[in-house]
This record gives sequence, structure tokens and C-alpha cells, in this order.
Amino acid sequence: MNRRTFIKRLFTSALALFGLTGGTYYYAREIEPKMLRIRHQTIESTNIPESFDGFRILQFSDTHIGYHYTINQLENLAAEINQLTPDLVVFTGDLVDHPDQFDWDDRISSCLQNITSKHGKYWIYGNHDHGGYGTDIVKQVFDKSEFKLLQNSHTILQKNDDKIVLAGVDDALLGDPSVTNAVSNQAEHYFTILLAHEPDYADSVSQYPIDVQLSGHSHGGQVQIPFVGYVYTPYLAEKYVEGEYQIGQYPLQLHVSRGIGTTRLPYRFLCRPEMTVFQLSSTSHTNGG
Repeated sequence: MNRRTFIKRLFTSALALFGLTGGTYYYAREIEPKMLRIRHQTIESTNIPESFDGFRILQFSDTHIGYHYTINQLENLAAEINQLTPDLVVFTGDLVDHPDQFDWDDRISSCLQNITSKHGKYWIYGNHDHGGYGTDIVKQVFDKSEFKLLQNSHTILQKNDDKIVLAGVDDALLGDPSVTNAVSNQAEHYFTILLAHEPDYADSVSQYPIDVQLSGHSHGGQVQIPFVGYVYTPYLAEKYVEGEYQIGQYPLQLHVSRGIGTTRLPYRFLCRPEMTVFQLSSTSHTNGG
């Protein structure tokens, strides 16, 4: 155990002790996990064609239904997404917590099917989706919901005569990701957004001409301590935990979502759940393009 890990676990223990005598435990378990935050983030690039200036992409991730996140909450989430009227909706993995133990309900497909966006709905696998023999089950749910899977593949979005690429890779922990197959040379020609569940996979992605990576998986640590930061993040979410990063010389813009639900422990503390609306901003016209 390194010094950073030791300090974080020490503070976690202190937090738990405080929670038993104060109101922190109740707040972290019952209140903050329901305090959904809608983040609005602008993505600027000279590679964004002018037809896509103002294009709005909504990302939600890591619902972990069944682990203290209910189908009723998913229904409310779908309604909130529709109120935001995004041009495109993407889900970046981990629909339910344990697919093999989950009591599957057709209401999940109905909720997801009710989500609407002008340019479609897309999803990728997370490690929990593959885990527990969930690979085929989760795909069936999304197929019924009219979400399209991007598994080492891409789609081309078009407005007027302009195009951008939306790509996705398989989960890096339990799947078989291939950026090469996902973009298949399209990234050299068009502005490209890649969906990849694990954020630390960005170090491999940065070797390709990809403009943006959207990820989840980290949950932002779920519990954050003042002056210390997050307590724990899973493997492949240890380097890039939340928010925005610039990686490599291209550079790659990485955006990491805290996600919606919880896993392992049903708490959030100073780390509210979130979904993000990204608005594309073409800077080509301001740079002589």
C-alpha cells in the first residue's frame, strides 16, 4: 500500500466514524446519490465543421440499476434527458450492476426506448455489462430500446454536406477493444468522437487522430474528502478521474463523467452524480478556416 492509498483509507475510516455520530452517513447514502447534476460543457475545435456548430450531445453513464438505483429513477432520468432536447444521446457503459443476478424488467427497455434525439442513440459496453454473463442480455435490452451498439465500430453523422464520426470501442477490462477497427481511417478525414468506458484507455487512444474521448467508469471516486480528493477509483480510472483532460500532441480531449449510480458502496459524498450536455463549437471560421 503506497502513502497516497494509506492516507485515503485513513480519511475514509475517519469519515465513516463521523457519519455514525453525525448526519454524514444518511446524507451520503440517501441524499447526495439522488442529487443529479446536469453539466454543460463546450467542446471547441477547428476540426468541427460549421454545420455542427451548436450540436448538442448528451452523455449518461454508469446507472448500475439494481444497486440502489431503481427503474423508477431511470424513468425520471429518461424524462430529464428528453427535456434537454439533445441532438444525440450516448451511453458509456454499465447499465446494471450484476446482470446475472438482476431481475430483468421490460420497463428498462421502455424507459430507454422513450429517450429521443434527432440524430440517434448509441451505447458501448462497460465492464459490468460484460460481467456476470450479461453481454447478450444487455445487448438485447438496448436493441429493443433502439440504441445502436458501437463495439469497435463507428457511424458517420451528417448535417448538410458536413460529416463527423462517432466511434466506440469494446470494454477494455472484459472485452476486446480495438481503436483501429473502431475508426478504420475515418478519423483522418472527419472530426471524431470516441466512446470508451475506461478513461485511462485514453493513453492508447491518444496515439490516433481522434479529437474527443467520452468515458465513465470512475464514478468520480464516489467519495471525495476535502484537501485529499477521491478515496478510491477502479482499475483504468486511476489516472483520469473526472472532468476534462488534454492528452498527447494531437491533442485528445478526454471528458470523464462521474456517472449516475453507485457501485461497491452505496454512497456519494462531495461527488454528486451527473450527466453532461456537450455543445460542439466550430472555431474554424474564427481561424480563417
